[in-house]
Amino acid sequence: MAETLLSPLIEKLVELLFEEAQSLKGVRGKVKSLKDELEIIQSYLKDADARLAGGDANETIKTWTKQVRVVAERIEDAIDDLASEIENIKESLGKMTSRAQTFGLNPLMQGPSNKTVNVIPRISSLSTEKDELVGIEPISKELTKRLVEGPTTCLMVAIVGEGGIGKTTLAETVYEDEVVKGHFDCRAWITVSQSYDAEKILKTMKNHIWPTQEQPLGEIDVIRDLTRLLKQYLQTRRYVIVFDDIWDIGFWEVIKHALPINDKGRRIIITTRKATIASSLKRTPYDLVQELNPWPPEQAWELFCKRAFQFAPERRCPQDLVELSRKIISKCQGLPLVISTVASLLSTKEIIVDEWKIVLDKLTNVEIGATPELASITKILSLSYHDLQYHLKPCYLYFGIFPEDFSISDGDLYKLWIAEGFIETKREKPLEKVAEEYLNELIHRNLVSFQVKYGVDRMCRVHNLMREIILIVANEVCFSQILFKNKSSHGEKSRRISIYDTTENALRTMGDSRIRSVFLFDTNEVTNSFIVGLFENFKLLKVLDFSYAPLYSLPNEVGNLFHLKYLCLRSTKVKVLPKSIGKLRNLQTLDLTDTLVRKLPIEIKKLKNLRHLSAYFFNEEIEYSLDSYCGVRVEEGIGRLEELQTLSRVEADSSGIGFLNELRSLRKLKCLDISKVTAEMEKVLGASIEQMKCLEELFLISTNEDEVLDLNCISSPPPLRFLKLNCRLKALPVWISELHHLQGLELNFSRLNGEPLKYIKHLPNLAFLRLFKAYVGAELHFEEGGFRKLKQLQLKKLEGLKVVKIDESALSLLKELKFGPFPLMKEMPSDIQRLRNLKSLEIWDMTSEFVVGLQPNRGPHYSTIRHVPSVTFWYKHPGMNSYEGYKLASSSLLQTVEESGSLA
Repeated sequence: MAETLLSPLIEKLVELLFEEAQSLKGVRGKVKSLKDELEIIQSYLKDADARLAGGDANETIKTWTKQVRVVAERIEDAIDDLASEIENIKESLGKMTSRAQTFGLNPLMQGPSNKTVNVIPRISSLSTEKDELVGIEPISKELTKRLVEGPTTCLMVAIVGEGGIGKTTLAETVYEDEVVKGHFDCRAWITVSQSYDAEKILKTMKNHIWPTQEQPLGEIDVIRDLTRLLKQYLQTRRYVIVFDDIWDIGFWEVIKHALPINDKGRRIIITTRKATIASSLKRTPYDLVQELNPWPPEQAWELFCKRAFQFAPERRCPQDLVELSRKIISKCQGLPLVISTVASLLSTKEIIVDEWKIVLDKLTNVEIGATPELASITKILSLSYHDLQYHLKPCYLYFGIFPEDFSISDGDLYKLWIAEGFIETKREKPLEKVAEEYLNELIHRNLVSFQVKYGVDRMCRVHNLMREIILIVANEVCFSQILFKNKSSHGEKSRRISIYDTTENALRTMGDSRIRSVFLFDTNEVTNSFIVGLFENFKLLKVLDFSYAPLYSLPNEVGNLFHLKYLCLRSTKVKVLPKSIGKLRNLQTLDLTDTLVRKLPIEIKKLKNLRHLSAYFFNEEIEYSLDSYCGVRVEEGIGRLEELQTLSRVEADSSGIGFLNELRSLRKLKCLDISKVTAEMEKVLGASIEQMKCLEELFLISTNEDEVLDLNCISSPPPLRFLKLNCRLKALPVWISELHHLQGLELNFSRLNGEPLKYIKHLPNLAFLRLFKAYVGAELHFEEGGFRKLKQLQLKKLEGLKVVKIDESALSLLKELKFGPFPLMKEMPSDIQRLRNLKSLEIWDMTSEFVVGLQPNRGPHYSTIRHVPSVTFWYKHPGMNSYEGYKLASSSLLQTVEESGSLA
């Protein structure tokens, strides 16, 4: 475990020290000598790490590895401070080498012998299916039926079983079922966990269930006020709420008062490891306690083969490995998470007896049954962590920084890993591409799961039980630390701190440790004294993430953080960046998304190492308007930031042609988002875009809806994966049909006279399409064989549309369709019934005549949508921006239509 963190750290620090020392007179020889000592220590650390993983390390070796960590931290401090400690450190390392030999350690030059897995494409063949469903599908179907067809009174379902048995997977499968989605008026998924906070859980419930309600809460009894609001709203609604991972029955005694018992069909699902909690919540004959038991051998075998032999023909186990595989499965205790994780580990090995015997031997060393609950399971799952190559271990431990059930985009992960120095430099390969390879390997090993968003981004998370293992290891190696209610919940002080709940007294708890990374999660208050104190006392900070915190200003002291590489202010109330921001010469990422910053100081151009600048904002109060897409103004000089890969979103009209010419210098750009573009800028902008050979995402927004752009000035477009055009177009650019890598396309406010579909129907990878005020014609025709990969389609605000035609075999994979309002369309297109894979249909602001025609059994067009599991109608409140939704099965919808005559 020591080598887990120290090996990449030492390698990185030696490189940095060597670079810095080139310009320091008289120290180059000392640096070379120090590097040699570090390489020797590194070889001993690998032996120590192997012994620690195998349980063959005595207390002396453990103490020695901790001493090495302390010395490594001194090296990092020396580099950051450029202090004169090099000679003392060299002497300390010399003593470490002698002690290692005394303790019987041998220098090992190689790490775990992992088979190299082929680099997997970004949105790739990586499976997102839950293989665990092979064991829970019958149960999930029965639970779904019970939720939907059960009594109109309250129904409680408690799913109970040990960690890794599949409780959350089962609950999530039922919760996300399209039939369930279509049946209930509102739903919420709430993660509870051991260290829950009732007030925060109630706020989360309110935000999920009633997000438009902004009624102020009292300061004396917030819990009482939230309880009242939720009870008031839910009283007349059919709702389903999942409470995942309940550990304390006292939680239910608080939360139950916010959940009214009505005759609408209330449904509550809980998951827990404790049978006593599950049984205590069963109050009526209709309530159900669903116990999950370990899987039988044949069911375990099916899952094992799916994972272990995922690259083999028909996923079959070779005959010479059958007996060995059966023995390995028997060690997994019938737990799907353990089976899947161990099998994924084996999928990285050569399919030969010797390699698999090594894994079996390690599993055999775990004393099953002789240890407390979960101890043996965590040891088995830990094998997958220990088997990781050294450079992947800190990347995986990083998930322990985030709260339980937290999802983070792959792009944000890459930025953080790079800022921390985890990503190895490879010749002629960007760091972000190397980071992507790291993440793909973790996904391949079943250590990280993900969901695809908008056809492009991956939202990543780890299983709760794996997070527990991460926290154990992170504590042992002092990787990260969590502060919850001013108390450290995990071990010794480390260089990475996550602050949950409150910053009050946090500085005192952090003490004098030389912290490098600070994250805030669910904080109630961020005082100016905390921020100033943080900046003044911890000047070696590299990562600061204040996203969603109640932060209103950024003090000048931020300029003291010379080593800062990652600064995230996303969704804070910050309005102005101080001029001292220009002192952050090492800054790589500046995230101002959804802040109130509207102008960047001229000092921004000094940030020569800046790779990602994000500052876009969407004003939901200004609906259906180009004015809702806000960006920032920049001064001249942006072209000097030649390392930029992300520039999102800047206003073109305030910067002029000179700014657009400067864009030509940004040859490394991957994402460009520009607002307030005018027709006179077309040629200059097009010429600059053609120079961006690495560009993958392009967002162009015109200055107003009357400004007509001709984008055919771009003759040779870059290989885009996502294109969003928020502008009126003279014609659809011909080059769009040549974007064979395109996965997502949005045409908004385009007002095209010619139908656009025929030009984009054969794009081979298009998975997401949105047309909003994009076409003024009366007919859209999805022709035969077109849009073979499309899964999400949004047709919005097409005011001249009367007819939609869908040929046989068109849109064959479509799962989600949103459309409306179309004021001239009188009835549901009959071709909708050809979309046999359609799971979700949302109909927005259509006329009462259109909606009434879809009434179950009575409506003449109901048959066209009866195969769709989830159908929702949305209408807008008069004079308000908020929407109300009704499911097709809801009688209140029909009553509203018949009484008011309209949903518009």
